[in-house]
Amino acid sequence: MIVKTGTLNTSGYYHIQIGPLEFRLHTRRTAILCLLALTVFGLGIFALGLGSQDIAPADMLSALFGDMNLSPSNHAILFELRLPRLILAALCGAMLGLSGAAMQSLTRNGLADPGLLGVREGSILVILLLILSFPALPMVLRPVLGTIGGLAVAAATVVIARSTSSLRFVLIGIGISWLLSALVAMILVSLDNSDAQPLLLWIAGSLSSVTWKIVPVALGLFLVNSLLLFLTSRSSEILSLGGQSAAGLGVNLRKTSFIQLVAATMLSATCVSTIGGIGFIGLIAPHLAKLVTGNSSQISALSGSALWGALLLLGADTIGRVAFLPLQLPAGIVLAVIGVPVLLILLWKRRDEL
Repeated sequence: MIVKTGTLNTSGYYHIQIGPLEFRLHTRRTAILCLLALTVFGLGIFALGLGSQDIAPADMLSALFGDMNLSPSNHAILFELRLPRLILAALCGAMLGLSGAAMQSLTRNGLADPGLLGVREGSILVILLLILSFPALPMVLRPVLGTIGGLAVAAATVVIARSTSSLRFVLIGIGISWLLSALVAMILVSLDNSDAQPLLLWIAGSLSSVTWKIVPVALGLFLVNSLLLFLTSRSSEILSLGGQSAAGLGVNLRKTSFIQLVAATMLSATCVSTIGGIGFIGLIAPHLAKLVTGNSSQISALSGSALWGALLLLGADTIGRVAFLPLQLPAGIVLAVIGVPVLLILLWKRRDEL
């Protein structure tokens, strides 16, 4: 039973009780988040029918609801190629958005991003070495093993910096990222062109090789780590008041920081291990979320960042897949072209807050 106990006057919140649970929903922010979710869903449905073989919207929708009137080739294209690709694009975009929002909150730095801390390069290096050493390695193991590499790099950065809230943490992460990038480049240069080309395509951030096998693994890691971030969101808000104030209010600083860092790292590493080195989303999505919802609660920031991340990666993959047919551009390249000017505009608009 849902019992609405009223509005908090001028604050715009609704107080909702479901049995023993109580929630506060901000009407404007909730409406914006719902609109973003519908936009992601609508873009996914629209993109599902586009490609080298267009599928009519009516045929596509009837097939999704169980009607098997599609030809065998269109059915295979729809359900074996495009649908898992679009689902994983939305999942990975949401993971990067969540990871970026958590990292910026943790470091109290609007320019923080897992990609700047070496997590992406650590995952890429581990996966690259495994592919070259064990070519028969199942793809479903990549997220697990790549996550270990990302966590190892994040742990090394924390140990060296001795803090997650200082500028030193970000600078050391950038230095480690450059070092690992150099190691990846050295490995790729030593390979034959025929061996290096598919690896370069993957590192650039491509969803062309996605299959259904990888979706449950990515979904499971997404659910576990996003749940950790949402469960610690209230403590994260209190941490923004400062370490002493948060400790005075009963927040366990080390525990909260550790959970958030691990969850953010695992989300980023899972995405990188699955589809390669996607950039900019973890940096841009939290700023876009704040732009439309304001400096709101951490739950709104996480939700908005996840939805913006899904929208950005889904849009970039659709553009790369459709706009240059028969050539397909990796989503990472499209995001780099779009992301740089968007980032500069956002930084200019929010220059007094960074």
